[in-house]
Amino acid sequence: MTKRLMAVAVVLMFSTAFSGSTATSEIKIKKDQKLLAELDNFEIKKTELTFEDKVGMLYDTFKDKNESMPKLGAFQNAMKGYYKLEDEGKVKNKLLTIIDFDLSSKLKRFWVLDMENQDVLFNTYTSHGKNSGWEFAKTFSNAVNSHKSSLGFYVTGETYYGKNGLSLFIDGMEKKFNSNARKRYVVIHGSDYVTERFVDSRGRAGRSYGCPAVPRKISREIINTIKGNSVVYINKSSQDYLSNSTFLNQKA
Repeated sequence: MTKRLMAVAVVLMFSTAFSGSTATSEIKIKKDQKLLAELDNFEIKKTELTFEDKVGMLYDTFKDKNESMPKLGAFQNAMKGYYKLEDEGKVKNKLLTIIDFDLSSKLKRFWVLDMENQDVLFNTYTSHGKNSGWEFAKTFSNAVNSHKSSLGFYVTGETYYGKNGLSLFIDGMEKKFNSNARKRYVVIHGSDYVTERFVDSRGRAGRSYGCPAVPRKISREIINTIKGNSVVYINKSSQDYLSNSTFLNQKA
């Protein structure tokens, strides 16, 4: 702003000094002011941030405040869907859960991010479907009784008590990839096969029928935190998903 005011002053000074009359001077000043305005607009357009720039800055803010974060690529994908669902009015609880199936099940690949305060609320272990793979989740399905995990974006629903105790419905938002989640009872629940002790003894987490189970000790806290229309994103560098997800390939 200071530089712009200095530029205006210089332009006006030279306009007055070298114009032949007051009328000519006024015309020259108006032309110079118009030129400065055009230069300002050019600078603004030139410095407009891209989606990647904005998400990168947000990611850096999270990284500065938290020891563990998902990889940048998974976070960028997750933010595309988060913004889309937010624009559609489907997000009431401003939290983003990212599950990264690019990672081994012996790693903590489940994050809950507070989007308003840029804090990581949870980072823990999670399961994948028994038919999706052994240590790594490799294949996925939206079919009933497939016992596989499903990729993509979900919105959390209501809780219920089942055979695994307090559980949370998650509704799939992508017709091709996860729309049968509720019908399949793909839910978030607690389990003893995704604890650090289990992982240390087996070299991997246990597997589910497709549910992203979390350690029983903290499952109630996680479920009560993310229930009620927050976003869950299950990530994988799957060419089929990356190419065909309407959330990741939406037109600007």
